[in-house]
Amino acid sequence: MSSTDQQAASPDATASADAEVPAEHEIPENLALAAEFDVATRDQWRELVAGVLRKAGRQDLPDPVEEALTATVATGVTIEPLYTAEDAGDLPAAVGVPGLAPFVRGSRAGADPESGVPGGWDVRQRHAHPDPAVTKEAIAADLENGVTSLWLVVGDGAIPVDALGNVLSDVLLDLAPVTIQGGLPGAEAFLSLVEGRSDLAAGSSLGLDPLGLQAAGGEQQDLSGLADVARRAAGHDGLRTIVVDATVFADAGASAVEELGCSLAAGAAYLRALTEGGLSVDEAFAQLEFRYSAGADQFTTIATLRAARRLWDRVGEVSGAAPEVRGQRQHAVTSSVMTTRHDPWVNMLRTTVACFAAGVGGADVVTVQPFDAALGLPDSFSRRIARNTQSLLVEEGHLARVLDPAGGSWYVESLTDQLAQAAWDWFTEIERAGGLQQALADGLVPDRIAAAWAARAERVAHRTDAITGVSEFPNLGEKLPDREPAAEVLPTGGLPRVRAAQAFEELRDRAAAADRPPRVYLATIGPIARHTARAGFAGNLFQAGGLETPSGDGVEGFAEAGTTVACICGTDKDYAASAGELAAALKAAGATQVWLAGKPDLAVDGVDGYVFAGCDALAALRTVHDEVFGRQGHFGPEGGQA
Repeated sequence: MSSTDQQAASPDATASADAEVPAEHEIPENLALAAEFDVATRDQWRELVAGVLRKAGRQDLPDPVEEALTATVATGVTIEPLYTAEDAGDLPAAVGVPGLAPFVRGSRAGADPESGVPGGWDVRQRHAHPDPAVTKEAIAADLENGVTSLWLVVGDGAIPVDALGNVLSDVLLDLAPVTIQGGLPGAEAFLSLVEGRSDLAAGSSLGLDPLGLQAAGGEQQDLSGLADVARRAAGHDGLRTIVVDATVFADAGASAVEELGCSLAAGAAYLRALTEGGLSVDEAFAQLEFRYSAGADQFTTIATLRAARRLWDRVGEVSGAAPEVRGQRQHAVTSSVMTTRHDPWVNMLRTTVACFAAGVGGADVVTVQPFDAALGLPDSFSRRIARNTQSLLVEEGHLARVLDPAGGSWYVESLTDQLAQAAWDWFTEIERAGGLQQALADGLVPDRIAAAWAARAERVAHRTDAITGVSEFPNLGEKLPDREPAAEVLPTGGLPRVRAAQAFEELRDRAAAADRPPRVYLATIGPIARHTARAGFAGNLFQAGGLETPSGDGVEGFAEAGTTVACICGTDKDYAASAGELAAALKAAGATQVWLAGKPDLAVDGVDGYVFAGCDALAALRTVHDEVFGRQGHFGPEGGQA
């Protein structure tokens, strides 16, 4: 470039190169940001935080105070409220660069070498509709509007095996990678379909995952034939044989630690089966793809994907695999556990955050589940929103312009390391127990996942983990969209399949099926400015169980409310002055159960229970449900009274 060209390319091209810069505009050689401010210390921060917590009613604070603000994100992994360079230590320098071991920053440094996607990721849409004509039409719409690869579920209740050729008849298999989910019959059908072709698009997979089937169904699986199938697949460049589907563990309630550890154990078992069948270590590594769950906890998802690549690289290192085959190929799927049946439109927001996290975390392939997935088979609108979510993030949000944008973050690097260390410990525990197959059969894996789910379910019950539209801010007047039921494509009898919202939604469904809406009367004390905060809180909580919440001044509106359950709402001062009398008056008017919006230490006479921030909301709602559906008997078909 000439000096003239350089000047033209400069943002100051209109200024003369020889023009003098006024002294007051000169840039100092050493520019220290925030140099005019005193250096803040962690102790000063702790003092300020402690002051805020005490104002919020927290008097007994731990030492150090940040322990009061830590949160659990996975088994044995907690996050702090503040991260500094000390927390990350030397980790940012140790994670390397994108495309090179240990692959924390990504398994590739540019375009996807398998799918050919120039930056970004492979946009994969899942199809499982049992009508081949419907599926064929949906596939065409997807490929014409941004989807770059297909995930086809084949078998009972999904795409018929013998219809696979018809479904793919209009798909250019040299351009669009295809992943099959359907066990050996599905793999055989796809291999027969592409037999003799040398132009199959790289990035396709036969999707075999016998260990995933064992985890879901509980029956022991035979791995001995995998190597034979892999050799047949080797005739097609870029066609993989196995998908380590870790979402089976996530859908059972596993935290990121269990999901990662189980995926490593499954991968190690497949490597043994393939090498024992005659494949080299490098050939075996090239046959595996990993599928992980992407949740709305964006930083945990980002760190999980980064940790997964680091861990798989370590497995490759100790196995003697060449560095160029140790980069884990990842397929991220938005979490089924986080989806809700009620207020399903909020799932659009959840999947957007999860997709964002998967992209930032470096996933090679991403599937956004349609927002109505928990209701049944998606329609054309929900599939369109799912694929456009990815297009928006890539094309409008420019999310793919930077590789590993979270790299170097003290928080993300520290969390990545914590997850990797905890998952490696879990993986080695499974290996010591005899491997994943044995650990599944002996109950080690199911018990560990059940404990992780119980811990999360407890947080959901107390609304520490809030579910917008279900446990918080429910919409009792919603009209849910009708969807065709979706068949269960995985076997049952092994690990369960759970959703975080299911317990609240069971109460909502029970209330919705009643002859008339069950209610809790909110008995307010004093002017609206004094009771509105707690009345709003109590209304939100009871509505999460499908209970309508009419309100009135004291006992005046109780008779018209048509219920025998009431909740007193006011201030602590009002409670001290009149809550006991109001509770007695409500019971005299026919109330069989009286609650109070406040903590139990208020100890108001005549009150049967308390609702407050952090209480067991599910337990409270179940108690009310037992009252209105059991003792009262007249709210629903379970009772016999009109």
